[in-house]
Amino acid sequence: MPDSVMQQQWSTSHLSGGNASYVEELYELYLHDPNSVADEWRSYFQKLPQAGSNSGSDVSHSTVREHFQLLASGRRRPQTTATGQVSSAHEKKQVDVLRLIQAYRMRGHQAATLDPLGLWKRPEIVDLNLSDYGLTDADLDTPFRTGELFIGKEEATLADILDALKSTYCSTYGAEYMHIVDSTQRRWFQQRLESVRGKPQHSAESRRHLLERLSAAEGLEKYLGTKYPGTKRFGVEGGESLIPMLDEIIQRSGSYGIQEVVLGMAHRGRLNVLVNILGKNPRDLFDEFEGKKNDSLSSGDVKYHQGFSSNVMTSGGEVHLALAFNPSHLEIVSPVVEGSVRARQDRRKDTSGDKVLPIGIHGDAAFAGQGVVMETFQMSQTRAYKTGGTIHIIVNNQVGFTTSRQEDARSTEYCTDVAKMIQAPIFHVNGDDPEAVLFVTQLAVDYRMQFKRDVVIDLVCYRRRGHNEADEPSGTQPLMYEKIAKHPTTREIYAERLIAEGVLDEEAVLTKVEDYRTALDNGQHVVKSLVKEPDTGSFVDWAPYLGHKWTARHDTRFDLKTLQELANRLNTVPDGLVVQRQVGKIVEDRRKMAAGALALNWGFAETMAYATLLHEGHPVRITGQDVGRGTFSHRHAVLHNQKDGVPYIPLANLSESQPRFDIYDSLLSEEAVLAFEYGYATTTPNALVIWEAQFGDFANGAQVVFDQFISSGEHKWGRLCGLTMLLPHGYEGQGPEHSSARLERYLQLCAEHNMQVCVPTTPAQVYHMLRRQVIRPLRKPLIALTPKSLLRHKLAISSLEDLAEGSFQAVIPEIDAIDPKKVDRVIMCSGKVYYDLLEKRRNEGQENIAIVRIEQLYPFPEDDLFEVLSAYKNLKHVVWCQEEPMNQGAWYCSQHHMRRVIAQLKPKNLHLQYAGREASAAPACGYPSLHAEQQDKLLQDAFTVE
Repeated sequence: MPDSVMQQQWSTSHLSGGNASYVEELYELYLHDPNSVADEWRSYFQKLPQAGSNSGSDVSHSTVREHFQLLASGRRRPQTTATGQVSSAHEKKQVDVLRLIQAYRMRGHQAATLDPLGLWKRPEIVDLNLSDYGLTDADLDTPFRTGELFIGKEEATLADILDALKSTYCSTYGAEYMHIVDSTQRRWFQQRLESVRGKPQHSAESRRHLLERLSAAEGLEKYLGTKYPGTKRFGVEGGESLIPMLDEIIQRSGSYGIQEVVLGMAHRGRLNVLVNILGKNPRDLFDEFEGKKNDSLSSGDVKYHQGFSSNVMTSGGEVHLALAFNPSHLEIVSPVVEGSVRARQDRRKDTSGDKVLPIGIHGDAAFAGQGVVMETFQMSQTRAYKTGGTIHIIVNNQVGFTTSRQEDARSTEYCTDVAKMIQAPIFHVNGDDPEAVLFVTQLAVDYRMQFKRDVVIDLVCYRRRGHNEADEPSGTQPLMYEKIAKHPTTREIYAERLIAEGVLDEEAVLTKVEDYRTALDNGQHVVKSLVKEPDTGSFVDWAPYLGHKWTARHDTRFDLKTLQELANRLNTVPDGLVVQRQVGKIVEDRRKMAAGALALNWGFAETMAYATLLHEGHPVRITGQDVGRGTFSHRHAVLHNQKDGVPYIPLANLSESQPRFDIYDSLLSEEAVLAFEYGYATTTPNALVIWEAQFGDFANGAQVVFDQFISSGEHKWGRLCGLTMLLPHGYEGQGPEHSSARLERYLQLCAEHNMQVCVPTTPAQVYHMLRRQVIRPLRKPLIALTPKSLLRHKLAISSLEDLAEGSFQAVIPEIDAIDPKKVDRVIMCSGKVYYDLLEKRRNEGQENIAIVRIEQLYPFPEDDLFEVLSAYKNLKHVVWCQEEPMNQGAWYCSQHHMRRVIAQLKPKNLHLQYAGREASAAPACGYPSLHAEQQDKLLQDAFTVE
């Protein structure tokens, strides 16, 4: 009976009705032996939440479920045998039997048959020997109480107990769950595993479907190998069980009500997943093999990095599938997927993860070896980044690149051991047993949906080809590939099994293979559940953000009266909220700023940018280390009650109808957190999404995200992204690790108008820069070098009118009343050094020098700069001044833009001069006296260099 039919029956009947006793009998049978009820009923009962579980699933049938839980709680448990009924020796053995049961639960996986090739040499597990518990073969016929062993008997012989344990824990899969602290979860696994002794019965239809999916997986690889021999495709051969596994995850999660599934994976098996799971047209894939290019992308990417999306039908309704684009930095896509999922959940108001599911597909070596895996696990239950649990699949082909020696690949027994840090359950399964794969897959989905936590499936398989199809693997793995050459495929093994058991005949098996090849020959879709006309209701419309020019101006002004009203709301502290003394002073100063009685500082202007965007209907999300208060205590977007520590967020309480405002102090991670925010921003174009580094140089730890996604994602994959990155930057004498945000690195990545690099120097500039990022429909990443000392600098101020009437200025001309005719020297600069130059000129009274700020270094505003410099007809010297060493900062990457502008000026003999620190291996010096000496020199050079 399909789930939908059962649900309809539940919703139209009562426990007191005629069906009640029938359903109760079925459930009692299920409790005694899950294999005794039909697949459909077993599947439904398995999805009922455990009593006490943290399930966020649909509770529309709570009455029935509560009744079932009462039945379960009333199930008879073994009673303690009365004293004196058995000998003390037997009682001691009874305790030892219970210890043996626990040992199998803990270590049975180490004795399981997991390697399809039979090459693993594993040491004997003495904990599983009878002799280790004082038991012998003579005790095999002795009955013992089973304790909480879920085998349908309160008492069984030791032989029966041992057989049940070996069948459950030492077959072709191994379960690791005893490291989980929560006893409810452990008992859930014990019941699900032990009640069927690890071998649930599957219907003939289910088994035929398994073979069909294996035939598709193998069929595509053979087809591509024949049609495009030697061409790289990073096939899934040896791990074909991945395809029925993914198929089951999607279909089963759909029956729970999941509406979107987002997948992330590296290149191995990606083409197979695209065609056989997401339903990509094989003809489109063949075009890519034949070298046809996408004219809309300036660079494009190789076919096994491409993403895709589609809709498929499940018993629970239509499910949208999205496969994330991914570079060859294998695991970096993991947090990107989590960010995309969180954005989709936020959009659906899915706070528990009932509607959107993330799936991560990993390689064994990468999962064990790359630190971003740990960072992503660490995020999984945090407020800012949780997504209700991820299903992780390890395609464990036992070879990392060309390294198969475990002592070279990792220091742990399993590649999955890192997952134990968050107490994730782990299933190791032999990829050549598709029915065991199906069983652990169903367990993984059910666990994730009931407990909303990560779960890991270690699909132990092999790689039939080398690292790629042009590789000869026997050069480095001679014994493994001698074995593989003689080893039948998973499909062949399973087909023989089904033929032997009378489920199919040889002709039906051959028909499945031929039908699939015919579909490929005809260029037909091969996913039968594919929805040809998907429901677009949940799609994000990116059309408004396409085709806009950089030079288009956008109005970032805001009504002054409304601006003041919003400021007053932000600075109204609720009754009972006691703020810390210094914070109270900040709030009081902001009240004065809102009234026009005090000049605006950076924190006020930045906060008002968020407030005005929220007022206009744009969600705002900010994460990073210390973002609530700001690293330099300037923001204070989160107020902490000094009485009870409870936080209050004024920006989240502007009005009842406002969009989301989320601000979270992140875990101490840069790589995973920035990748998460990239994924979030690529899924939420109407929001302002910000990641702030605690210091700008901390972004070094996330450089792969900048290189592979932020700077090139649009040109490789057509992925638009409006993510904003705030990187504190400025030479304050704090040494090499806290001075430079490494501006030069981002400028070097700039080309084809791929992103923006700005260095705002006034409160009004940061206000309009942030508003511009959302209000104009252009969606490009923004690298903003933000200040430290300027946050409270006496000259770095703005007015309410600057916010209400101004706009972002890519170039800020001279602000003092200097006669342009007297100017013979122009100093161009960016950032904090401007105020040092300004104070020096004012102190020295040099009215022949104009100082021009370039606030946007990319795309470089050549036209704006030319317009400013054209006012000076008597120029003799044009200088670029920077605090950074010559080999860093903007000098090398931007000088050609400045020279191009200068070449258009009159007179024609002008040359661009440099004033700044000498080239240096380190970003800054660590000695305050040396820093001051260097700073004085570069300022003097700016005024005198010829």
